[in-house]
Amino acid sequence: MRVDILTREYPPHIYGGAGVHVNELAKVLRDHLEVRVRAFDGPRDEQGVDGYTALGGGVGDASLDVLAHNLPMAKDCAGADLVHSHTWYANMGGHLAKTLYGIPHVLSAHSLEPLRPWKAEQLGGGYRVSSWIEKTSYEAADGIIAVSDGMRKDVLRCYPNVDPAKVHVVHNGIDVDAWATPTTDEDRAAADAVVARYGIDPSRPAVVFVGRITRQKGLPYFLKAVERLPKDVQVVLCAGAPDTKEIAAEVSGAVAKLQEERDGITWIEQMLPRPELVAVLDACTTFVCPSVYEPLGIVNLEAMAVGLPVVATATGGIPEVVDDGVTGTLVPIDQVQDGTGTPTDPDTYVADLASALTAMVSDPAAAKAKGAAGRERATEHFSWGAIAERTVDVYNAVREGADAR
Repeated sequence: MRVDILTREYPPHIYGGAGVHVNELAKVLRDHLEVRVRAFDGPRDEQGVDGYTALGGGVGDASLDVLAHNLPMAKDCAGADLVHSHTWYANMGGHLAKTLYGIPHVLSAHSLEPLRPWKAEQLGGGYRVSSWIEKTSYEAADGIIAVSDGMRKDVLRCYPNVDPAKVHVVHNGIDVDAWATPTTDEDRAAADAVVARYGIDPSRPAVVFVGRITRQKGLPYFLKAVERLPKDVQVVLCAGAPDTKEIAAEVSGAVAKLQEERDGITWIEQMLPRPELVAVLDACTTFVCPSVYEPLGIVNLEAMAVGLPVVATATGGIPEVVDDGVTGTLVPIDQVQDGTGTPTDPDTYVADLASALTAMVSDPAAAKAKGAAGRERATEHFSWGAIAERTVDVYNAVREGADAR
């Protein structure tokens, strides 16, 4: 079976969890079938991977130029047995390939446009375009893979015309070996050098955040919670790629204020290579995921694989990853039901988040034990090998269903 995977992100151009997912999934699927990856951001040298630029150089509109990528991607799916698209950026390519060649279209639900209304702030009218692409593709897809049960429920709530039988749950995965802490003296020395370069003191408790600067990641709430943490607690922000100038300014202002009030605030804006990120995570006491919208959260799995406990919002698919009281702490949140994920009582959420973080960093032995349990959970429940097999099962079921029709 030949499967064409359509995606915006693929190495070396990865900026979020969906790109990490596609990269890892393509690797393990190649053990089972023929895989061709079609991605944005120009030509690639990797065998079996085609990179595209916008048709005709694009038109200069971000949302329309997505379609200018999708058109040649769809055309090149001729001969595939199934097309699998990831995120709205590539969904229309999958939908058009299905329509043009009569092949089944599977799409993975990493996030949903109706649950990210703040993107109108970023895309303007382009948000209506992205929403139309997503709705059209989901309702016509032969199969939908949700990365969590929470995401499956969101899909069916946002798109009630979708047949529930077509929505399958296959969790995101993690290569725990790739996220293991240093084991040799040479690797440990290199990791220590990274930590020293960023001014992190391993002898002090530290909370680390990793994520894009976007509304869904809840970074402004976390920065408010930091004001309530004990003064000896360091904060490490691996945060970049802001969605808009407005949220960039909001985060920059909050970080500057914290740096005036306390020491130990480290902000790393560039995307770190994996060995450096592992070194930074390993030097910290706990990971924080203050997201107000998170279908699953690969970053949580990455932190768990390194051996960190996770303090995270009890929303979306996060409770399917973080075992409350065992691998970390889930922070309760009551959210406005307008798609923004905004806490109904932001002050209470911030206070609860600060309390959970304070408790975690105040008991290093318990935090370490939860971190060890987290790595074990990541190994047992989120291996890519099992996820590849489950994905192939979905492909087969979809093809059988298409043949029956």
